[in-house]
Amino acid sequence: MAHSDCLFCKIIAGEVPSTKVYEDDQVYAFRDIHPKAKVHVLIVPKVHYASVDELAKKAPLTLSHMVEVAQKIATDEADGSYRLIFNTGKNAGQSVFHVHAHVLTGEVLPE
Repeated sequence: MAHSDCLFCKIIAGEVPSTKVYEDDQVYAFRDIHPKAKVHVLIVPKVHYASVDELAKKAPLTLSHMVEVAQKIATDEADGSYRLIFNTGKNAGQSVFHVHAHVLTGEVLPE
């Protein structure tokens, strides 16, 4: 279910522009507008969940699928290596409360 005030729900619906990298019936992936690596893609489920823990409880197969999509993006756009980050909660840097995975790849990243 989409939330009318959610930026990522609006991106999925095509109401806000994005640079699509991947899409299927479960997820939408697009380039981050402030990349932290050569390849920085966000993967979001099409159904609104506020955080990764909510997604894990309510739709674990979608969470698993997001990891599969992250690997596909890393393989298609780099050497297959990637960092997958979920920020959960305001104090952890989550600024949009629609769960999203950051896929970072394409270069060696600092620890």
